[in-house]
Amino acid sequence: MPVYIDSNDRLHNDQAPSLALTCPHCSVFAHITPLAVPRFADLMAARPKQIGLVYRCDSCNSPIFLRYNVRSYEPNRVELSAQFNEVERPREKFTFSYLPEVVETMFREALQCYSHGVFNAFASMCRRTMQEAFAQLGESGKLRLFDELSDLREMAEIDSGSFALLKRVIFGSDADPAPSLPQLDDDHAGLLLEVMKDLLYQAYVRKGRLQQAMVVRRFFSEEAARQGGAPEHAEQRLDLRADQSAESLPP
Repeated sequence: MPVYIDSNDRLHNDQAPSLALTCPHCSVFAHITPLAVPRFADLMAARPKQIGLVYRCDSCNSPIFLRYNVRSYEPNRVELSAQFNEVERPREKFTFSYLPEVVETMFREALQCYSHGVFNAFASMCRRTMQEAFAQLGESGKLRLFDELSDLREMAEIDSGSFALLKRVIFGSDADPAPSLPQLDDDHAGLLLEVMKDLLYQAYVRKGRLQQAMVVRRFFSEEAARQGGAPEHAEQRLDLRADQSAESLPP
């Protein structure tokens, strides 16, 4: 579908009624409405290869900036690519509570790189994150995560080229022959993001949640023993309280 700006500075987009994305400010998947469009005369004079448009999130009314590539300059319109790039991305969320401090610091910065669309810096920070994790987990932990990556390849049906790229980023070394880090595009960066989240979840978050749940259960078990009462009633109270505590754990 054509997207273009006419000589009267009006934006035309057949997909406008269904144009929606996840807002980087309120994190709601919402429709967006155009607010500011470059002037046709200015575009014809400068003829930039890319232009920026300002939209409004219909959920929180915050401004959203999108970048379009220019396909062609015509006498009465400037035609744009139907695809756009988000200048701002929603902040990625992760449960950092169970990560060692240095691993948390590296991965927080990796997520910031991803949110700003600097994917090669994101890849570099992912490698640093995993290097710190491997130092914490030891060789056995590193091998365990490699097996986890292989399982992810089968579950997600990751193609061989993408798997090789993930392996180079996560398990490669800065001492490898240059270039040791591959260049990432949007799709591969998104895949790397999900794989990193899963590996760190398996390495730290899952274990931390299980340990916390066991501590909660042990506490209520000891409390039930101190209070006495019928064993079956104590067990019922224990299961109810443990379940409620487990539900209250951070996501």
